Order: sequence, then structure tokens, then C-alpha cells
Amino acid sequence: MLVFWKERLVLLAMPKTGTTAIEGALAPRASMVLRDPPILKHAPVYRYRRFLQPFFEQAGGQQMETLAVVREPVEWLGSWYRYRGRDDLVGHPNSTRGISFDDFVTEFMKGKPAEFAAVGSQAKFLLTPEGQIGVDHLFRYEAQDRLIGFLESRLGMAITLPRLNVSPSVTLSLSSGVAAKLRQKCAAEFDVWQAGQV
Repeated sequence: MLVFWKERLVLLAMPKTGTTAIEGALAPRASMVLRDPPILKHAPVYRYRRFLQPFFEQAGGQQMETLAVVREPVEWLGSWYRYRGRDDLVGHPNSTRGISFDDFVTEFMKGKPAEFAAVGSQAKFLLTPEGQIGVDHLFRYEAQDRLIGFLESRLGMAITLPRLNVSPSVTLSLSSGVAAKLRQKCAAEFDVWQAGQV
């Protein structure tokens, strides 16, 4: 999470949406960088609103605007799948080594998925308890130029993103049956992605 105090902007860091690269580029410019623990670094909307928003309001008497990035759900799951298939996780319960992408996505859809597919939810990260998008500015991962343009304008600086925390390259394919089930069972994931600016 990055806080830009003078610009009244907070970037909520959804995992696997390129926010590590944004942090790499903008951390020196930020007023506050929350890197650890992960519960703070990747605080979702509900946690931000419950704990950090009131703190910021009391500290400065100002309302901060929030920004997040959302990724197309199959691509987001693919990034998690590739990331958890790396060599240093082999033998760990989180490892996807030896598991097909279909099986990974099928496990993700369960109420209580196995550890290797327990990757959270973009919808739960972004939505308020009332089911509304809980950030002021939501950009699609796939529209990097729009996101960068917004940040450059807001922060008054040129931004070049480094490539950080990149998942290993693996060709993925999702069967049509599993893809259809994902769209039906996890419709909220696609709805929040559709809400992002393109």
C-alpha cells in the first residue's frame, strides 16, 4: 500500500495486479509505504475503511481518495498458478507443480479450496459489505497506459514501471467447461473487472 499524503491518494495493493512494480517506481515519492506485514500491505477495502481511513482522517482531517487495479479473472488466476509453480515452492502445500490449470481453477471455486488454490478474491478485496466498488478509482491491469497517465497527472511526475515479482512463463489453457463454470460461479469476479476503467 502506498500513501501520497499531499495528493490525498492511497493505492490499495491487490496481489498479482502489478502493484509491486508500481511500488518499486513510486515508493521514494510516497509519504508512507506499507510493505509488512502482508495483512497491511494487501489490506482490502473493508480493512482499509475500518482501520486506516479513520486514522488518516484523524491525523490530517482530510478524506483520502483510493485507487486499486483489477485484473481479468482468468489472467489473474493464471498469474497465481504460474507464481505458485516456481521451483522454490516444490513440496510446499501452496505449490501448483504437477497440477493442471483446470484443476487449479476448479479448486479455487470451492468454498474452502486447498492451500495451493487459496488465493483470495478480487471481488472480496474491492467490494464494500453492501456490494459496491469501494475505491474511488479502479483501473484494469490490462489498461496500464490509463493507470500510468492518471498517476503521472496526479503526482506530477513521469513514471516508468520496472518488471518486478513476475510469474514464471507458462502457456496456460482453460477448458471451455471450467471457464463457463468459473463465469457462473464467480460472476462477481468478472463484474468487478468490468467496472475497471479501460
